[in-house]
Amino acid sequence: MNSILSKEPVKRAEKSIKEFDSNLSVIVLEQTARTANDAATALGCKVGAIVKSLLFKAGENFVLCLVSGDKRCSLSKLKKILNEKDVSMANPEDVKRVTGYTIGGVSPTGHLIKTKIYIDENLKNFRSIFAAAGHPNAVFEIDFENLRELTSGTTKEITE
Repeated sequence: MNSILSKEPVKRAEKSIKEFDSNLSVIVLEQTARTANDAATALGCKVGAIVKSLLFKAGENFVLCLVSGDKRCSLSKLKKILNEKDVSMANPEDVKRVTGYTIGGVSPTGHLIKTKIYIDENLKNFRSIFAAAGHPNAVFEIDFENLRELTSGTTKEITE
């Protein structure tokens, strides 16, 4: 169990979370939280309370979308917001290079390269939300306002 907390990406996520609020902590799950459904099952919460951190490539830039676990990110809405024709999911190599995390454990914070962040307004519907902390078995709990502050993200309607 403790070996997860000693992994570099988890330490990086934890450092970023702790610097923001020392009361926040990384929760290590016995089961994987690789998908939103897995995470909700492991935490005993609604799937919508799980934050999916999805990296998109928009032209030459990247944008991270924090999406409610029961929603899908809308490419057409993203294209409109970014005023960019060419928007697609980032490939695993880019995800690793930009965020420093691998898919399934991408945290909304502690990235290697600073990226623009959009937050799905549906996440406001939950008192507590859970986001990945650098590993598929590591998450942290936070509320919507603090997630917005932690990530300096902009709330947008980005789901379909």
